[in-house]
Amino acid sequence: MSSRSYSLLGLWPVINRWKFLVLTAVGLALVVSIVVALLLPNIYKSTAVFYPTNPNTTDPDRIFTEGGKLELGGRAEDLDRIITIGESQTVAELMIKRFQLHQHYKAGKPGNDLADQTALDEFNSNLAVVHNDRDAIELTFKDRDKVLAAKIANTLTQVIDSINQQLTFENRGKVIELYGERKTYLEQQYAATRDSLVRGRRRYGIYGMDRESRYLAQEIIQTETDLRRAEGEGDSRRAAGLRRALKGLTQADGGNLLNLENYVAGTDLMTTLYARFNDLQGRLIGARNAYETAKLAISGKISSIYVVQKAFPATKKTAPVRWLIVLSSVLITLVLSVIFITLLELYRGNLSLGRARE
Repeated sequence: MSSRSYSLLGLWPVINRWKFLVLTAVGLALVVSIVVALLLPNIYKSTAVFYPTNPNTTDPDRIFTEGGKLELGGRAEDLDRIITIGESQTVAELMIKRFQLHQHYKAGKPGNDLADQTALDEFNSNLAVVHNDRDAIELTFKDRDKVLAAKIANTLTQVIDSINQQLTFENRGKVIELYGERKTYLEQQYAATRDSLVRGRRRYGIYGMDRESRYLAQEIIQTETDLRRAEGEGDSRRAAGLRRALKGLTQADGGNLLNLENYVAGTDLMTTLYARFNDLQGRLIGARNAYETAKLAISGKISSIYVVQKAFPATKKTAPVRWLIVLSSVLITLVLSVIFITLLELYRGNLSLGRARE
């Protein structure tokens, strides 16, 4: 026996027999869907559009020392970093706490695991951070309150910028510490070398005056010449005074602050100290300049994103599309009703056929 065949046209008699049931189901679906659609709150969305900038061009050190300008960066790693920050749980929890979204979403009291997770899921479902076809980032947030949606979108943009700066320049604080340590070390060495110079000048009588050595040699030669002349003339009194003067010029215990013995002993040491002092002085000036420049650079925050469009409160709702809800509900109910009555008719037909064979 060949099997029975069915067609769409063959369904009409079946639908006609069950028309009251089908109409009742469709009418009930129509009424329920209208009520539900009217009870659903209006949903508004606000969108902020921005470009990530190239991190190398927002480095304050390079701007201060080399000059430069901001460059928009459409690199994949920059875009991925921005999207990852925007979708991170840390940012979501910060926004939930700042705007008190537990209460807004009626999720419960903060601190409860279930309430926190409910608020987090609701927030994530309303947030979209995407990379569009123009290499820009579109940050969209949806909410029943159109003003709140715009505020959250703009605040999210600022938070992403702040966190992106911290990630990009996370080692800048350590660099400042290194500059400070170098400056402090050079200041200590500079002070120690300066004290050594002061002690050396007092000890050896070398003050770095112009023609100091020439003056000492000239005085020694002149005194020795006068001594020889006095001895030759038999002027013992004058010769004794010149001997004392010559001793003072040549020996450390002679009483003169500037004398040949101390000068020869201290020349090499003082020359080395002078050279080190001058070197430390130049390095210290450079270290102070570097530290001040770096400190000034880190204190000035340069935005890591370029905002093309801020989020504004929406002028019309995004959802729900009420007519579509009603239409889809009616069509789905109609299809399900037809399927149900068709299966019921097939079941009855098979049951009757089975009894006839018996």
